[in-house]
Amino acid sequence: MPALTFGYSTLASRLSNIQLPDLTNHPDWDVLITVQSGNEELPAAEQLAKAPTGNNVELLSFAGIGVTKIRNQILKNAKGKYVVFSDDDITFNKAGLEEAIAYLERTGAGLLLGQAVDETGKLRKSYPSKVESLNKINSAKAATYEMIVNLEQVRNAGVLFDEDFGAGAETTYLGDEYIFICDLVVAGVRCDFVPIVLATHPTDSSGSGWGTERDRKARALIFDRAFKGNRTLPYMVRAAFGFRKIGKGLTFGTWLKFIFKR
Repeated sequence: MPALTFGYSTLASRLSNIQLPDLTNHPDWDVLITVQSGNEELPAAEQLAKAPTGNNVELLSFAGIGVTKIRNQILKNAKGKYVVFSDDDITFNKAGLEEAIAYLERTGAGLLLGQAVDETGKLRKSYPSKVESLNKINSAKAATYEMIVNLEQVRNAGVLFDEDFGAGAETTYLGDEYIFICDLVVAGVRCDFVPIVLATHPTDSSGSGWGTERDRKARALIFDRAFKGNRTLPYMVRAAFGFRKIGKGLTFGTWLKFIFKR
């Protein structure tokens, strides 16, 4: 069994963007690339030919679109004890990954949420300064490429990414990683934030659109899903979460719309 699988999810048209991790000195690490065709019926052979190749690299192709669908294929097909998720524009910090795996081995946690930096080496967001247990309140800013999971624990919990959320979904194109963590927490899986830099990601991302009507509506629905079964808590969480964004993408009026999903 490989110790770590790098699980890439991308469209066929973006396969050539992938920069494979350095597996030198790590024959126990492997790569699984899941690729979708986009709007085509199946990925074209000439597009698949652009996929990076190498020892311990596997490519699985699927029809359609929706990043959570192919991330779930990673959870179903990965061979590693641990899985780190990746998009096609990520580069990884090997030392950070080694430290993260050591933490998971030592503590028995089922998910580690780490940090990412931008092209200049600057942290991409404000992170806690010390280890924290994750819950439905403090994990809302999670990004998929910041996560490593213990695959056996995730499978035993029966948790997959909610395919109604994430890139490719028409309305709720955000929040899949946050919902994934919430579902693991509900299932009793230990999830920890640890201040370890795992990866580099470009500055611009799907999470950079605060203030637009599309973004506001998507984020409002995410909290309904995260706190499903509770009629009032999503409103309270939206109020608190959105209040911090007034003047940083939200006005007072759009804050009210965010609370009430308008």
